[in-house]
Amino acid sequence: MLQTVKPKNARSKRVLEAREPKLVENEKTSLFLRGTTASGIVQDALGDLHSLKKPHAVKFQKKNAVHPFEDATALEFFSRKNDASLMVFASHSKKRPHNLTFVRFFDYQLLDMVELLIDGETFRKMTDFKNAKAGIGLKPMISFSGSIFENNPTYAHMKLVLLDFFHGNTVSEVEVEALQYMISISAADPTDGVPNPKIHFRCYMLKTLRSGHKLPRVELEEMGPRMDFTIGRVHDANPDMMKQAMQKPKGQEMRNKKNISVDGMGDKIGKIHVNKQDLGQLQTRKMKGLRKRGREETNEEDDVEMEDEDDVEMGDDDLPAVSPKRARV
Repeated sequence: MLQTVKPKNARSKRVLEAREPKLVENEKTSLFLRGTTASGIVQDALGDLHSLKKPHAVKFQKKNAVHPFEDATALEFFSRKNDASLMVFASHSKKRPHNLTFVRFFDYQLLDMVELLIDGETFRKMTDFKNAKAGIGLKPMISFSGSIFENNPTYAHMKLVLLDFFHGNTVSEVEVEALQYMISISAADPTDGVPNPKIHFRCYMLKTLRSGHKLPRVELEEMGPRMDFTIGRVHDANPDMMKQAMQKPKGQEMRNKKNISVDGMGDKIGKIHVNKQDLGQLQTRKMKGLRKRGREETNEEDDVEMEDEDDVEMGDDDLPAVSPKRARV
């Protein structure tokens, strides 16, 4: 269970209110530290990840006698001391060589952990690629390739951890010029011989070239680091703590507007209700043959014709012959 802290004064109350859940979270600070034994490969990987997370990153240079899966008390102390919600711990041993442990915290208490073992033969650091690097504080584009990230619970958990690690701050709009680099994370489908395939971590710079059209031609150039991971031990989150971490503050939720929805592509769709249309007043093409004559108009025309017939002068010779009528008996 999470520890409930009651404020003793107004200052501590304001601090606790600032730490309460928010609808839009602040950018999380990442802490980088090493254990008592750390190889050169894992230290280079730790330094490259620290450069990708700047400026919201803190790196320790001294050795720390910490074993995360045995006792996480020291990690929680570092998290509270540096106000960090994310941590990467580097260690090296014969059983687990070139080990990076990604840790997440909630309320300065351990939430979950994932071990990623680096393949030393395929590892390349950023300085091995002689090209331009991404600027500090830019948001990367992240791509996950492989159905295993959706079907395997362990790989799906690792996907959430990496997304949370490289997420950064929440923004409503992104300038096109700020999209300078991309992080590609891929894995092959599992087989009977390889049930846990390696995870390939690559970083690319985006280059725009002339294409002769309005839209430029985009090419990718690897900038490093290049790492191949193997998933080791996994510490799942406590269901009660995860439920509390996913809780949103009441009264700040975005209310759904009536008759407005968003489809799967992110497009906004709205329904408009209008009154019943009177098709009798619909404007159509005017033609004499389709013109309707009213009742009064036809009666007036008949009266005019009758008056014209009565006004004709008749002579004596034109009088009609009158036949004599017989008297009835």
